[in-house]
Amino acid sequence: MRVVIIGISGAGKSTMARQLCAALGLRHIELDALFWEPGWRQAAPADFRARVAAATQGDHWVVDGNYSATRGLSWGRATHLVWLDYERGPVMRRVIRRSILRAVTRQPLWNGNRERWQNFFHASHPIRWAWSQWRGRRVALEAALAAGEFPGLQVTRLRHPREAAAALAALIRDGRS
Repeated sequence: MRVVIIGISGAGKSTMARQLCAALGLRHIELDALFWEPGWRQAAPADFRARVAAATQGDHWVVDGNYSATRGLSWGRATHLVWLDYERGPVMRRVIRRSILRAVTRQPLWNGNRERWQNFFHASHPIRWAWSQWRGRRVALEAALAAGEFPGLQVTRLRHPREAAAALAALIRDGRS
C-alpha cells in the first residue's frame, strides 16, 4: 500500500498519516521534512525531487504533503490518494491552534526549525498560506485529478473532518487485505 494524503496546511495530513502508519506498519514520509532545510531554507528543486524519489522507493509508505513539483513521483507511485478538502473554517481553526502551540512550546520541526512568533507575519507562514491558498489549491487539485494522469489511483475526497475516521478505517481494511 502506497498512500498520499493531501490538503491545505492545517487540514490534518500528518495526523492521518501517523495514524495510518501506526495501524499498518507503513513508513511515514513527510514532504515538509524533505523540503525545509535548517534555517527555514527551501531545498533546491533538484535536491527536493531526488529526496522524494528516494523516499518513495518501495511498496509500503504514506506521503503527506502537497508539493506540485513532486506530484508525479508520489502520485505516480501511489495506490491511494486521500484529499482532506475541508472548508476554510475548520482548517483555519486547526492551523491557528497548531501554530500557536508550536510557537509556545518551541517544538522542533523539520531539520531543527522551530515556529517563531515573528514568522507569523510572513506571507509563507502556514496561517497566512492556508488562508490565501485555500481556494486556489482546491481548484488546482481538482484540475490535477480531472486531468486523468493517474488512472490507477484510488481517490478519496473528504469534505468534512468528521469523515476522516471512516476513511482511515477503510484504508486500514484495504491495507490488511
